[in-house]
Amino acid sequence: MSKSRFVLDSVAKLIEKGLVNYKDISEEVINILKSKKEEIIRFMQVPSNEEFQVLVKRLDKIEKKIEKVNKRKLRKKTKLVKKS
Repeated sequence: MSKSRFVLDSVAKLIEKGLVNYKDISEEVINILKSKKEEIIRFMQVPSNEEFQVLVKRLDKIEKKIEKVNKRKLRKKTKLVKKS
């Protein structure tokens, strides 16, 4: 009985060490993947949410100016056509 208990204790310790090592390895892999993700984001130069909102507002202003210029050109063309 004591020999079987010794064997079971030894096996239990090996499994426990294996699980601890597995957890350590899995945490290390997760940390490596997170750092790679951040590195890729920095490489791609992805703007933050605040910077993105500023860019959207600037783009909206530019689009409005383009629409105004296009409307003026259209009015001028229609005036020229009516006169002719």
